[in-house]
Amino acid sequence: MSTRKPIESWLTDMDGVLIHEGIPIPGADAFLKRLKESGQPFLVLTNNSMQTPRDLHARLSRLGLEVPVENIWTSALATAKFLDDQRPGGTAYVIGEAGLTTALHDIGYVLTDARPDYVVLGETRTYSFEALTKAIRLINNGARFIATNPDETGPSAEGPLPATGSVAALITKATGQEPYFVGKPNPLMMRAGLNKIGAHSETSAMIGDRMDTDVLAGLEAGMETFLVLTGLTRPEDVDRHPFKPSTVVDSIADLIERV
Repeated sequence: MSTRKPIESWLTDMDGVLIHEGIPIPGADAFLKRLKESGQPFLVLTNNSMQTPRDLHARLSRLGLEVPVENIWTSALATAKFLDDQRPGGTAYVIGEAGLTTALHDIGYVLTDARPDYVVLGETRTYSFEALTKAIRLINNGARFIATNPDETGPSAEGPLPATGSVAALITKATGQEPYFVGKPNPLMMRAGLNKIGAHSETSAMIGDRMDTDVLAGLEAGMETFLVLTGLTRPEDVDRHPFKPSTVVDSIADLIERV
């Protein structure tokens, strides 16, 4: 195996790495403090598009985890960046929450259901039959189909909830059109994040709790990858995949000394 260059910047997933079911994971606060003291560029990533970086900053602060707004990178922001690159000043019909609509407003997009350039599907707890029907008809009439992330379920205290990937599958079944997913495991989200902080993949690391999104995205973006076992992936799950992380650790606490 070739020797990698020293790590100079970090990307880390949020749920399952820094917090789990609304509770900080031991060592997360110390890891974030070490990152800020080191001066190394870093981003906290999430595929969830519902909240704005400011909302997430406040949520993490209440848990004792201090992450500056500019160090938060969501699938909504990555989607907005992608659309701004593809079709600046375009129009979109959006199914999602403030995290997504704010990101699109900030790049100058007009949100409309009148012959939009795109239908953009994100996360929401209130998917409506009316909105889905409208999205299906707009796609059938030529709107391009974009989704923030392919996650099929999301966590809740009561159990799994249907997420963007599941709803996208419904729309695909009705239209025959597959969406372009911007979020993890698409390495586009990682590369856009690296560009945001001026980092290079060959000297960057990705920390995550999922093989099929975090590790895969980091691998395909050319980054060193760390899998933590505080989220969804169990040790016995690792070998079931045709790829593997650079390193498996018990938790984020084991990486404090690596910064």
